[in-house]
Amino acid sequence: MSHERPGGKEWDAETYHRVSMPQVTWGKAVLERLSKIGLRGDETIVDAGCGTGRLTAELLDRWPRARVIAIDASHNMIEAAARHLDRFGDRVSFRCAELQHWHEDRCADVIFSTATFHWIKDHQTLFANLHRSLRFGGWLCAQCGGGPNLALQHARADVLLHSEPFRPFFSDWADPWEFASAEIAQGRLTDAGFVQVETDVEEAPVVLPDAPAFRAYMTTVILRPHLAQLPDELRARFVGDMTDLAARDEPPFRIDYWRLNLLGQRAAP
Repeated sequence: MSHERPGGKEWDAETYHRVSMPQVTWGKAVLERLSKIGLRGDETIVDAGCGTGRLTAELLDRWPRARVIAIDASHNMIEAAARHLDRFGDRVSFRCAELQHWHEDRCADVIFSTATFHWIKDHQTLFANLHRSLRFGGWLCAQCGGGPNLALQHARADVLLHSEPFRPFFSDWADPWEFASAEIAQGRLTDAGFVQVETDVEEAPVVLPDAPAFRAYMTTVILRPHLAQLPDELRARFVGDMTDLAARDEPPFRIDYWRLNLLGQRAAP
């Protein structure tokens, strides 16, 4: 578990592994889309933003002759993934790297990613480097937050961060996310050189069962950047205020997720 302030590149990987069922569910749907591309089964697949490796294991199980390069910016996530994926031996290798700066020229047949790209502001550079890392004819098959993703939760957090006693700690606040529309994403992928580009945004709300589950999820996932701004003694209060507001919703503890689906191919020379 991280001993650093929550936010930045580092995550509480232990808790994330426990609470990330929404991300795993979405990821399995992306795996189904990847299955329809028509893989041989012996490809090199990059898992771009592997987290604790839950979906990486699904990739390796589904294509037992494939090799996977698992990449994440968080040391905690990479360490957790290495433990979780130990049974796959040398079929999986790991990189701790920021995706917008990472590339390995023509190293992969497929780049798979879920719940990651929206944490990167510069999608133009990201997509250009991903395109560069694909072999000719290779595919990008990904999903991230997009469109009106988390508009309600973030609007509530914005009201809180401008109120006392939180306001003094957010003087330099800037949103760390990029939630693109399907149209903008299509243009960026095309500009990066991808062909056969398909993009769409779909609603994917999550309803958590109770206040403790909501608090744990918000602390570990959605409010990480906010909590990184706050001293220890105010973090629980910030999350508590968000939880109290969510308890009044109908249904209670609903998280307003929207997912941006991305598909594109690197053309043959």
